[in-house]
Amino acid sequence: MTCPNPDFILASASPRRCELLHQIGCRFQVSPVDIDETVLAGESPADYVERMALQKAQAGWGMHQIKGLPVLGADTAVVLDSKGPGGEDIAEIFGKPLDQAHAISMLMRLSGATHRVLSGVAIVKGHEQQTILSESLVTFRHLTEEECARYWLTGEPNDKAGAYAIQGLGAVFVEHLSGSYSGVVGLPLIETCKLLDDFDISWWTGIKK
Repeated sequence: MTCPNPDFILASASPRRCELLHQIGCRFQVSPVDIDETVLAGESPADYVERMALQKAQAGWGMHQIKGLPVLGADTAVVLDSKGPGGEDIAEIFGKPLDQAHAISMLMRLSGATHRVLSGVAIVKGHEQQTILSESLVTFRHLTEEECARYWLTGEPNDKAGAYAIQGLGAVFVEHLSGSYSGVVGLPLIETCKLLDDFDISWWTGIKK
């Protein structure tokens, strides 16, 4: 996607993030990056999401620094908290499903439970870099394996963290949301605007009267 006069570069191919940025009138250029998204040993979900957002922005800056434009990176993770056999706290990150069986397994584990959605946002411009984190709580109603299988056949969950999209057909699974709706979609707008302000990047600029 090309913008005649972009104010920043978005280091993501996510159509949801593009839509959210267009929603608030941002002018930007899309330039996806490819980074290693392996979780480090002992890394907390919050640290992981912020690190991913920052590394995406850094990779984008490395590709486009000649343009001098700030680069925005973002990452979102679905996290299910539970207790281990010894009573220890376990925070499991649910990424994109590998196949139908994996998607159904994730959705059934989220069924009737509350999970966290963490969204990290970062902006990099030269030696300047900032990150910010949004955390939301999402509660699913009880699901059946049959409806999870039907949902998979729609094609919607196959590239979504946690195997669902709150902004799409997956909305019927959500019983309660506490936090940022846009953060669950993939880009928390309040936090994003704060970072844009910190880097003197305007928003609402592309909205026609």
